[in-house]
Amino acid sequence: MNNSAVLPMKPAVSFYGLGIPFLLVSMLAMMVLPMPPFMLDLFFTFNIALSLVVLLVVIYTVRPLDFSVFPTILLAATLLRLSLNVASTRVVLLEGHTGGNAAGNVIQSFGEFVVGGNYAVGLVVFAVLTIINFVVVTKGAGRISEVSARFTLDAMPGKQMAVDADLNSGLITQDEARARRQEISGAADFYGAMDGASKFIRGDAVAGILILFINIIFGLGIGMVQHGLDFSKAAEYYTLLTIGDGLVAQIPSLILSTAAAIAVTRDSTSKDMGDQVIGQLLNKPKPVAITAAIVGGLGLIPGMPNLVFLTLGLIFGALAYYMQKINERNEQIEVEEVNEEEIEPQNKDLSWDDVPMVDVVGLEVGYRLIPMVDKNQGGQMMSRIKGVRRKLSQELGFLIQPVHIRDNLDLSPNAYRIILMGVPAGEGEAYPEKELAINPGQVFGNIKGIQTKDPTFGLEAVWIDPGMREEAQTLGYTVVDSSTVVATHLSHLLNKHAHELIGHEEVQQLLDMVAKQSPKLIEDLVPKVLPLGIVVKVLQNLLAEGVPIRDMRTIAETLAEHAAESQNSDVLTAAVRAAMSRQIYQHINGMDQEMGVITLSPELEQILQQSVQSASDMGLGMEPGLAEQMIQELNVCIKQQEMDNKAAVLLVSPVIRTQLARLLKNLAPNLHVLSYNEVPDSKNIKVVAAVGGQKVAAA
Repeated sequence: MNNSAVLPMKPAVSFYGLGIPFLLVSMLAMMVLPMPPFMLDLFFTFNIALSLVVLLVVIYTVRPLDFSVFPTILLAATLLRLSLNVASTRVVLLEGHTGGNAAGNVIQSFGEFVVGGNYAVGLVVFAVLTIINFVVVTKGAGRISEVSARFTLDAMPGKQMAVDADLNSGLITQDEARARRQEISGAADFYGAMDGASKFIRGDAVAGILILFINIIFGLGIGMVQHGLDFSKAAEYYTLLTIGDGLVAQIPSLILSTAAAIAVTRDSTSKDMGDQVIGQLLNKPKPVAITAAIVGGLGLIPGMPNLVFLTLGLIFGALAYYMQKINERNEQIEVEEVNEEEIEPQNKDLSWDDVPMVDVVGLEVGYRLIPMVDKNQGGQMMSRIKGVRRKLSQELGFLIQPVHIRDNLDLSPNAYRIILMGVPAGEGEAYPEKELAINPGQVFGNIKGIQTKDPTFGLEAVWIDPGMREEAQTLGYTVVDSSTVVATHLSHLLNKHAHELIGHEEVQQLLDMVAKQSPKLIEDLVPKVLPLGIVVKVLQNLLAEGVPIRDMRTIAETLAEHAAESQNSDVLTAAVRAAMSRQIYQHINGMDQEMGVITLSPELEQILQQSVQSASDMGLGMEPGLAEQMIQELNVCIKQQEMDNKAAVLLVSPVIRTQLARLLKNLAPNLHVLSYNEVPDSKNIKVVAAVGGQKVAAA
């Protein structure tokens, strides 16, 4: 007997996916097959209900892109109306001589309600609805969609660069960057599709006008010639049916056109339309109060409809008073919360708690930047800083300390200052109500705003109004908000000074984490063969040269292996770098098999080795002229490598690598100094330049 479990079979076709194909087949059937009046009533009612559902979904959708299937629904609804027009036209022309209910009760009810015994008025009402739909709503929505699609496409490169900048600075994760890129491309697709869908709606309005004339003209001819009706009777029947048919089709068309116009005129704020209207139109009582005074004043003028104007004036006045009271209550609550936080116990004796400790990382802001760091005022700075700390902690290999934020009245209102170990490490200016348009090196025009420089990299930049974001991105600028500017600056400084942020406490935490997996390794290392201070100094040396310390197990094993030979932190650092050669190579050159390197001439390298041996721990004892010449030649080689989009690497002997790297750290900051034993055996090197040959020979 087979005891294997029987798995339920997955249905070949999902029933949820049959709705659209069934609707399309029904449309084709309505165009070809005759339909009874009952089915016409059913489909016309469904068409009206569908348009109302779509309108309400658009109103309550948080963002336009959340209803990205809207253009497809517009197309399907338009085809449904055209199919119903064909079906109803067939019934009107075939059965119109029997009376007003020949095409169903829905068409008859709409016709009688609007006509009201006067067919000229009915025709005028139908014409007005069609003109409103065709000339005003549909044309305006189509124009907005066209312009939005064009500007969205033009701004895509700048938006993509902004996403890459946020990703590189650690403000967002890979998944968030992927989602934002999809949203950018989705916006272009949405507005382009809406531009095309508006053409269908306009065509539907034109078709409605033509169908009106067809039904009336041919209906009168068929009724009088084929069925023997007199002109008045034929006009009564066919005009009633035609106007009812047109209204049943045009009303849903007008509703969907309105929904399309609402969708393309909304901004991308994460609120539904009701919250936006209430939050922006009625959030200030002053305009409402002035309106109440003007309307009330008009009500006092003799000859005006005094009752109506005075009533509306009182309503607007009461609304303004109510809004003012709500604002005062909210402000009072905020003041009370601040006062509760600032209240301190009185007559408290001094203690060690009153001696402030220096913050490892701090951020001071001027008073105008306080909304950026206050969550209650919508500030995003706290979450941005948390993202920076998370990214740097993952990249560097240790936990970045929390950033303590405080206001500083000594700073200018828009200034901020980044503090490391109690000492200012960087400062800049930010404007919470503006955005920074950064010139990445090539733009296609100038933009108006406050000229400045990017505080992180010193690039030319302009503070602009948020409404100019699309224009700036179209011109090639990278546009970021003020919180991103500060967070990027903070990320750059923390990465640059990472070796200052790690101390005994952080190193002990790292060793404890390694001990969970390799307890014997850590037990034999600290403090048996190496004191904790030496391990701290080695890790600081690695971070100072841009080498992450994520692989703590390899670092600990290398230290344990070489600790018996030397307790010198520089010697141990060199041994750890050699053990981490693959990681260092990949960090510099990626996955490329070959790396271009700069070398020193044999004569210059011999001179440097002799100077290191004679100077001992004092550094390089080089002749100033020789050092200056070497640095000039190195800078020329570095520029050439950067032009070739390659990393600049100086390959030297292990004896001089440490001292030479310290000498060149600030004089040639874009240069990586490696020793021969720091290149993995599986990788190849290619000498692209040699430095010092002519100068040494001349000497």
